[in-house]
Amino acid sequence: MALDFDPNDLIIPKNYGVSGQPHGIWSQLREEAPLFRCESDDFEPFYCITRHADIVSISNKPEIFSNARGPMLLNREQRKREEDDPASFGKMKTIIEMDPPEHRDFRKVASGFFTPRSIHRLDEIVAECAREQIDKLGEEGETDFIDAIAQRHPLRVLATILGIEPADEDLLLELTQQLFGSEDPDLQREGEDRGEASKQLIADFGALFTRIIADRRAHPTDDLASLLANAKMADGSPMGPMETFGYFLIVFTAGHDTTRNAISGGMEAFLENPDQLDKLRADPSLAKSAVEEIVRWSSPVNYMRRHLLEDVELHGTQMKAGESLVMFYASANRDDTVFDDPFRFDITRRPNRHLGFGTGEHFCLGAHVARLSARALFHELASRVETIERVADPTQIHSSFVVGLKTLPIRYKIRPAA
Repeated sequence: MALDFDPNDLIIPKNYGVSGQPHGIWSQLREEAPLFRCESDDFEPFYCITRHADIVSISNKPEIFSNARGPMLLNREQRKREEDDPASFGKMKTIIEMDPPEHRDFRKVASGFFTPRSIHRLDEIVAECAREQIDKLGEEGETDFIDAIAQRHPLRVLATILGIEPADEDLLLELTQQLFGSEDPDLQREGEDRGEASKQLIADFGALFTRIIADRRAHPTDDLASLLANAKMADGSPMGPMETFGYFLIVFTAGHDTTRNAISGGMEAFLENPDQLDKLRADPSLAKSAVEEIVRWSSPVNYMRRHLLEDVELHGTQMKAGESLVMFYASANRDDTVFDDPFRFDITRRPNRHLGFGTGEHFCLGAHVARLSARALFHELASRVETIERVADPTQIHSSFVVGLKTLPIRYKIRPAA
């Protein structure tokens, strides 16, 4: 079948930085080639999974479609590092690099903290954080919404539950930008070799989290940091040091950047659809359904990789054990067999069966915190914003894994808090 597009647009980070998510290509693939083998210039070959139903089915079969090799495709440089130093790639595993039953055992360590009932303890913290971030804007002016609001609000929320002091927040922000924007020249330290930068990145995270872990073991509280630092496995043994560090790393980095990108994508959507912003301003209680639509619309986690543990036939194609496939959540979230008028941003959309938090075995552990954080911010904005408009075009991060805006310059007028 002849398909008219450049396969590099599906996965090359720079192409996302220039053009954003390739929704036109995904629409063509959903219609004409729901299982498409992609061979790009720089990444390992993989099968593209673009339909909502296929992603749900695959996600519920971890015994066939494994997460153990990690969620991201490796480019040529990363594959060479893996071949040269395989131990460095397998030394630390996070819960998104585990299959059952190991994954379920480690997920149970923190799952109680993230239930809807449990996170109600964060309501006041999150609301106060949202109010403080908006207060910092003053009554009117111009700013980059991402720098001032979108990245600062979830940073403070996650820092609070993970025992991170405000003085360390700028360092953490820099480290997470380097981690998820490793292909973006604006987010990297100038002149640093990427291989060495990757090692230094882990070392910097390690130094910070090691200090917090030691403190919470000596002085435990009721926060998530204490729960992780003192976690025990099902057999009563302490969680291992690498697994503990990995838990801190994934909770913070994944939780921060996905929420940041959802918030910034949501604001861009409101600026492009002022009628939806007017709806939210008229009824701030719509923030709950608005956040679900924002996550569907922006789909910050663009894809997840799986590798096959056995041969599988899908859509008439025989895939072989050991091959990789990529589930494009952002494509599934525009599937017109699931969503009416999927290219319309509608904060009252119901039902909204989006896959923005994944599905199945690896459904996002921190989804409820992300929802709470974004909901509080948009409720605060809707209650106080008088005018808001874009003053320049936004720019995109050079990333195809966790995707979103890098800048969003705005002009605004804000009412003081009630």
